[in-house]
Amino acid sequence: MMKIIKKFKLPILILFIYGVLGISSPEVANKSFNVSLTYLGEMIFIIPPVFILMGLMEVWIPKNKIENLLGKESGIKGIIISFVLGTLPTGPLYVAFPMTASLLKKGASVSNMIVFLGSWATLKVPQLLVEAEFLGVPFMVLRFVLTFIMLVLMGVFMQFTLKLSPDKAFLESNNKNN
Repeated sequence: MMKIIKKFKLPILILFIYGVLGISSPEVANKSFNVSLTYLGEMIFIIPPVFILMGLMEVWIPKNKIENLLGKESGIKGIIISFVLGTLPTGPLYVAFPMTASLLKKGASVSNMIVFLGSWATLKVPQLLVEAEFLGVPFMVLRFVLTFIMLVLMGVFMQFTLKLSPDKAFLESNNKNN
């Protein structure tokens, strides 16, 4: 019984919180539950195609191609490719994390993946168009340039930091998969 409780502690905790909330404030519990169902429904429709695309990417794109385009030796070319790949898609950020993990396992550098994730989160093309219309082109260009510079600096910083203190568990799991 304790094994089951330990294995499912987060869902049990969530159910407990919903139970307490349902007793103390049924309206809030109902709204919260409906929001949770909405997000769950969204994820059910988004995550499977993402996993299919990731599986196809694993098979179709060779590791040496990823290392060449996005690896540690890719330089400015890797930064630009990561940046462009991050700005084009529209979709929630949680979609980018499995893609990033897959690219890291195929040899992409940490710095390029930081640029990819950061641009996915902050520099979407539709978002830039809305900013240009409502806040003006000078603001949009300034934010775009400053964000790009900061993403590159964060990527370089993370690459350097992980070199000093690597994540041994990730490296071991990565070596087992190769």
